Amino acid sequence: MRISHLIAAALVGAVLATPAAASSFFDPVTRQWVDYSARGVPSGKSPIRRERVRYEGSYAPGTIIIDTGERRLYHVLPNGRAMKYGIGVGREGFQWAGTQRISRKAEWPGWTPPPQMRARERAKGKILPAHMPGGPNNPLGARAMYLGSSLYRIHGSNEPWTIGTAVSSGCIRMANDDVVHLYDNVDVGAKVVVKR
Repeated sequence: MRISHLIAAALVGAVLATPAAASSFFDPVTRQWVDYSARGVPSGKSPIRRERVRYEGSYAPGTIIIDTGERRLYHVLPNGRAMKYGIGVGREGFQWAGTQRISRKAEWPGWTPPPQMRARERAKGKILPAHMPGGPNNPLGARAMYLGSSLYRIHGSNEPWTIGTAVSSGCIRMANDDVVHLYDNVDVGAKVVVKR
């Protein structure tokens, strides 16, 4: 093997072994690092740090409790604990409450805006696509958990600065880092309780 080939092979090995930058996220579906900063997309970190907290409620481990007033999501864990995340919730007129189950989970989901949303945005002069493939620029972010047969989801966001606010059309937004963490720890069929 020529020296130039050996040097090139060593450089490729060094690049592959180098940890990704803090602005990167490994997508296990495509098996590639997604560099948010290179695509003009901010980091997937939430401005509200997730934390393990005490939980003394009556819901069983595995239940997801969404407190829209507090703008927090609690994933109930065993032994009187819960993982607490910051979330974005529905804006005025798009708030709701009730009980659902996670009916489906998707990694880097595509987005098909409902006809009602497309009509609302068209009236404001904004044209939404009929469908947008999954990826870092997609409004559903890195992961989505679909709530029953409703139009609502718990999903990631490419706008982490909106976490802690009321800006969505009823879906529950999480920063990408947090939605991946939750996604990896909940199952299809998990109970979701949304409180106002």
